[in-house]
Amino acid sequence: MTNRVSDIVLSSLVSDSVLERARYWATSDAFDPATRQEVQRLLDTGNESELINRFYRELEFGTGGLRGILGAGSCRMNIYNVRKATMALAQYLRSFHGDVKLSVAITYDSRHFSQDFARAAAEVLAANNITALITKELRPVPMLSFMTRHFHCAAGICITASHNPPEYNGYKVYWQTGGQLVPPHDREIIRRYGEIDGYEGLKRIPYCEALESGMIREVGEDFDEIYFKKIQGLLLHEHNLSRDERSKFKIVYTPLHGTGLFPVTECLKRFGFTNVTIPPEQRDPDGRFPTVKYPNPEEPEALAMAIKLAKATEADLVLGTDPDTDRIGIVVREGGDYVIFNGNQIGCLLTEFVLEGMHGANRMPANPLVIKTIVTTDMQADIAHYYGATCEETLTGFKWICDRIEAYENGSLTPKKSYVCGGEESYGFLMDHFVRDKDAVAACCIAAEMVAWYKSQGLSMSQVLDRLFLRHGLYQESLHTITLPGQTGEARIKAMMAGLRGAPPLKLAGCNVKIIRDYQEGRQLAVAGSKLTETAKLTLPKSDVLQFELDDGSKVSVRPSGTEPKIKFYVSVRDVRAKGCAAAELPAMKKYAQGRVNEIQQTFVDIANSQ
Repeated sequence: MTNRVSDIVLSSLVSDSVLERARYWATSDAFDPATRQEVQRLLDTGNESELINRFYRELEFGTGGLRGILGAGSCRMNIYNVRKATMALAQYLRSFHGDVKLSVAITYDSRHFSQDFARAAAEVLAANNITALITKELRPVPMLSFMTRHFHCAAGICITASHNPPEYNGYKVYWQTGGQLVPPHDREIIRRYGEIDGYEGLKRIPYCEALESGMIREVGEDFDEIYFKKIQGLLLHEHNLSRDERSKFKIVYTPLHGTGLFPVTECLKRFGFTNVTIPPEQRDPDGRFPTVKYPNPEEPEALAMAIKLAKATEADLVLGTDPDTDRIGIVVREGGDYVIFNGNQIGCLLTEFVLEGMHGANRMPANPLVIKTIVTTDMQADIAHYYGATCEETLTGFKWICDRIEAYENGSLTPKKSYVCGGEESYGFLMDHFVRDKDAVAACCIAAEMVAWYKSQGLSMSQVLDRLFLRHGLYQESLHTITLPGQTGEARIKAMMAGLRGAPPLKLAGCNVKIIRDYQEGRQLAVAGSKLTETAKLTLPKSDVLQFELDDGSKVSVRPSGTEPKIKFYVSVRDVRAKGCAAAELPAMKKYAQGRVNEIQQTFVDIANSQ
């Protein structure tokens, strides 16, 4: 039966291509009746803004996969776009590997339809003669990465939208290395995704049928145990921090309704931390994320419930993870206060703890390597150098850190360096390399041991951070984000970047810009007055990022988010006067540095908004 097409008159804002896509979704038998009816209602009511936002383009298969608002439409996250993406992945895997036995690992988070989407992906893989290994229950991103490597899969899929609001879901794709897609694989899958015309030809085998035939295999407790033992191997002070000290150390942990509850609490227990309390309202997986505005441990508001419970129980540490458990938030009790640490501070503290611990135990490998991203604080590099490690930079996104790890491991980069740890300002950290993405399960365990260890030494985390400032100089950073959703928001972000690239600011908050790095064009420019001179070619892959370095050593970076309708502004200020100064001088220096951060940020954001 063919659905009718509305004859309602729409304005010129609704293009012919939007109408064509909407009418296709309202009438094609490729879609279920509920989907067709949902779109038909939009046509019947003349809901122009919704029609435009749902159908102004196809949902883009980006460099990491899909992410979008749930709903019917070509530009929405739904089971049909999951099938389409999986078909493109299957086609590329077959073209890359030929006619051999292949498998793909699949996990999913607690979001709406995550299990449905995971099973839909498995059905398409099975129909393309690729075995799907899918977890029986929801499991986090780091376990998907490890699972892909452990079972020698050709690729991995995690159904998640990470820390996005509840109306979102997504589809992350991993390569056989266990890291997220990087060129050329991402481009080839994107190309195939774009070439799939319509949804009628997307073949699949029903889940139960494929499960019975062995083309879908469910993965359970045996695999969990293998991963947990790997995490347990990251202990640094097994014999220096007593069992009693660990068991008395009080932790409040919130999974923020996501995948972290079981793996994080189980691994904390294996680290000896058994005194763990969970806010009951946030304990269970729930795709509505009803107790938070955003399920993101970067947001202090998301940790408010856990902090309240920590105060009531006098807990030593608050830990929080996002729904797919790759980001970690840390709040530490210091006296009567609970101090929230930002992503740069967390990364520096964990890097210091890992390198100090490995150095002290003579566990440092030959040619040790720390990796950070270009928008992450330079203090991580200072810490690495202090312990005799090299620090290298990659583009924003943990996939680039893990791609660098892989390059040294497979010999495409020489001489060989041994990755120890690394992090990014967006609350991601990875120690060791059996996982190839940021791993908040492991990071929670390392953080718990870190805070407990320094507590046993009579040190608070703020004191450890101050010690780093006195050793390396004072660093203060900020991140400012502007959210611009929909078609108009996308155009606005592009205009901002084009304006900053075409007429870059040469002075910020009373300080001259001395270097501009344009990662899209792959060049570094020196600034002398109003003259720009290219001084170097940038070797990192091209990416829509601009970075401005000022005469005083401050840095400003700006980039559109790769996964959300946002443009992000990163500011870093360093005060070298703190190096070796008296501890009593630090508070005034911190206040001044924070003022500079705020001044530079406001100036730069105002310039961007004027484009």
